[in-house]
Amino acid sequence: MARTVLDRADAVRALAGVFRRRGFDGASLSVIQQDTGIGRGSLYHFFPDGKEDMARAVLEEVRAWFDEQVFAPLRAPDDPAGAVDATMRAAEEYFLSRHRVCLYAVMTLGADQPAHAEAVRSYFADWVELLARAVEQTGAPARDARERAVDAVAAVQGALVLARALDDDAVVSGVVDRVRKRLLDGLG
Repeated sequence: MARTVLDRADAVRALAGVFRRRGFDGASLSVIQQDTGIGRGSLYHFFPDGKEDMARAVLEEVRAWFDEQVFAPLRAPDDPAGAVDATMRAAEEYFLSRHRVCLYAVMTLGADQPAHAEAVRSYFADWVELLARAVEQTGAPARDARERAVDAVAAVQGALVLARALDDDAVVSGVVDRVRKRLLDGLG
């Protein structure tokens, strides 16, 4: 029996879980219905363009969270080192509370990757750019700051994969802690 969905936001949260567990390609409409308990009529009511619309809504929700919790503190920090620290801790908390999955990374896999390419590119580019700017504001040369930011985001993404493979949250926490220290190592 289909469950009662109060609003689109409820549906988006349920869909995020399906995409985290199954990826975009593995989430057929019948799987989505089964895993969320949301009927086909409700899904098309909230997402008239089907699965693409569902994925877009999920990515928009994740992006909004990252914009507020991770990116905003880096945009104009009074304390760049504190902003780097806080945003890395927020990212760690987010990924651990969502089963060690980055939905943007999940959307880079599979045959339908091009459909989400711009959203994925923008998310990662913004994360690297904002992190690099904050690190540069602590005294790092621009090139070094950018390299540290790229390495940091790549390390976090790799930690998510390894933590899932080993079923160990400590992998994410350890990598984020070391990345945070390396971002600010030797800076003001």
